[in-house]
Amino acid sequence: MAIITISRGTFSGGQQLAECLAAKLGYESLSREILVEAAEKYGISENELTNAIKAKPAIVERLSLNIDRVRYLSFIQATLCEHVKNDNVVYYGHAGHLLLKDVCRVIKVKVIATMEQRLAFAMDRNKLSREDAILYIKKMDKYRQKWTKFLYGIDWNDPSLYDVVVNLKDTSIETACDMISVMTSASEFQLTENTKKAIADLSLESQIKAKLASDKMTKDYMLKIAAEDGHVVISGRVKNADHANKIRTVVREIPEVKSLDCSCIDYYLNDDVIL
Repeated sequence: MAIITISRGTFSGGQQLAECLAAKLGYESLSREILVEAAEKYGISENELTNAIKAKPAIVERLSLNIDRVRYLSFIQATLCEHVKNDNVVYYGHAGHLLLKDVCRVIKVKVIATMEQRLAFAMDRNKLSREDAILYIKKMDKYRQKWTKFLYGIDWNDPSLYDVVVNLKDTSIETACDMISVMTSASEFQLTENTKKAIADLSLESQIKAKLASDKMTKDYMLKIAAEDGHVVISGRVKNADHANKIRTVVREIPEVKSLDCSCIDYYLNDDVIL
């Protein structure tokens, strides 16, 4: 079967499309569930995780807040990867097409709708006035654009990031659902052994990032982690040998890790800034 990610602006119909696909295909439909599971697994509150994802990028003087967001995204990515290992998933939560960017054969969908359609969704679902709905949609779109640019260096509206862009102006949810359902049976989107390997490698990398991000001693380090068939290489800079040893301890506790190479970890000089 297949893995589907749905990207959409606030109140653009992405949730309705995801629910239609899940019902039609018998897939698991995920969005907020990933946040709840990630918060519980990594010991933070759901509100803290949600607020970090929705907050606008901090200015340079508040770089620690940006690092917190990267940490929290590692929790979400690790949790999402666990769910997509066996495919048959529709994910319409935060940046699924980017969190799974290294995995080929994912059906990446972008949903767009007219402002009038989005306002109708917002006013109906959140019981907002027209004026409040306009302000809310513009605010959330601006935040998403800024964060995508900050974290990934790309424009989230770039159509080349997606396999299909669905415009709900003249296309119903049901028709869009039928179109994407057909794609799930196409050979281009069937999970191969190479795809499954890529998912497993990404899952292990994200799990390591999340474990290190949830440890008090290692949480602020921005390390590069590469995993292939359980063999892990970590590079970057840390404060001292004790911190490097802590990294080794945390990573070796993960059952999927077969070998660990930390020879590319360097230490900061006394006058260096850690972050």
